[in-house]
Amino acid sequence: MQRSIRMHQPDSSRSIISPKRRSTPSIMNKLWKKSSAKLHPTIERYTVGEDPVLDMSLFPFDIKASNAHVKGLRKIGILSGQELKELLSALKELEKDFHKGKIRIAVEDEDCHTVIENMLTAKLGDTGKKIHTGRSRNDQVLVALRLLMKDRLKEICMRTLDLAETFLSFAKEYEDVALPGYSHMQQAMLGSIGHYGCSFVESLLDDIALIDSIRNHIDANPLGSAAGYGVALPLDRSGITQELGFGRIQINSLYCQNSRGKFESLFLEGLAQIMMTLGRFANDLLLFTTQEFDFFAVDQALVTGSSIMPQKKNLDGLEVLRGNVSVMMGYQQMAKDIAKNLPSGYNRDLQLLKRPIIHGTDIVLQSIEVARLYLTNIAPKQASIEKKITKDIFMADVAVSLSREKGIPFREAYQLSAKHMEPYKVDFRKNIASKVSLGAPGNLAWKEYAKRIAVLKRIAHE
Repeated sequence: MQRSIRMHQPDSSRSIISPKRRSTPSIMNKLWKKSSAKLHPTIERYTVGEDPVLDMSLFPFDIKASNAHVKGLRKIGILSGQELKELLSALKELEKDFHKGKIRIAVEDEDCHTVIENMLTAKLGDTGKKIHTGRSRNDQVLVALRLLMKDRLKEICMRTLDLAETFLSFAKEYEDVALPGYSHMQQAMLGSIGHYGCSFVESLLDDIALIDSIRNHIDANPLGSAAGYGVALPLDRSGITQELGFGRIQINSLYCQNSRGKFESLFLEGLAQIMMTLGRFANDLLLFTTQEFDFFAVDQALVTGSSIMPQKKNLDGLEVLRGNVSVMMGYQQMAKDIAKNLPSGYNRDLQLLKRPIIHGTDIVLQSIEVARLYLTNIAPKQASIEKKITKDIFMADVAVSLSREKGIPFREAYQLSAKHMEPYKVDFRKNIASKVSLGAPGNLAWKEYAKRIAVLKRIAHE
């Protein structure tokens, strides 16, 4: 005996998402709807999830891909010249409305793809209905996400390069200011703020090089793969690839869908590497600004306070940044876990990849700016730093000197070094300058960093 499903109105206070409705007229036609049967509202809200919000980030890229798609349809005779002209004009108008904030996506719309097709149909009638010829929402969302990832990686590269240059300027400004180096959380050997700053320059440049490699890896056009099995039309995939600015075609239509999760995971790996670099800086600065260390002064505009302890000056921005490193790691693992062991082809689980991509990008861009703010608004407290440096920090240098000057094996000099510490005269600048091995505090190789930055800038602009 068939039982009817109770269609109750969900409690709005417990809704998964409650986006504003579009100010533009909505036809409310679901692209997959074939009958008058109504989808249960709980299932609708649950499956739509955050898409009405997240797809606002995808909207301009969906428009861009739709422009290329209709041009391809014209080439194979699906559209007339007049129909192409009308569609391109309507898409341009839609894009303008989007940038003016006139478009919203309602839960009933499901996603940006539905909004675009419904609005084109409302404006152009049967011509609007032709836009989905030869494509599926499967490759439609995939190409929009791919375009978004390429765009965001380029922006992240440029912003990270700016931060690397800021670290380089910081390092040069305080090149000879002493800073104790640590291993096992204990003072180890003398370093400098110049040396410390350059460590982040090089780390960020490596992160950018990885990002560029990921950009090249994901620079493949999936549009034209449809639902994952192609279509019985001679789609101009080469022309569309060129039109969209992709470096190559992702050829196998099934692999286009199977690559979801793999490409997103790589994207998030690049972002995670940047966050690891920024998180280390945040953690160091949180430690170095405590009363126990007192190595840096921080602009008061970057600290918060306590509701009960008047003396507190908290670097909350750096604490949140440090926490967001873990969020980013979670997002990358989330992408892998969602996609792992799925059967070949599209599965609705993949919809959940949007959140880590879009939110993860926002976290990285915000974190880069937060790191830059702190970096440009701190100053070393040289007297305090030097006061905290113990004389034992020079023992390794004394051992090297003994080995070199007396011609004795280093291990023997190592044993004798403690006996030679008392007469040792501390000269911070001289000690820093003495460490001439490449990459050491006395040989920071400024020109090498300048060369790498120039090369990466050129690549990032390509």
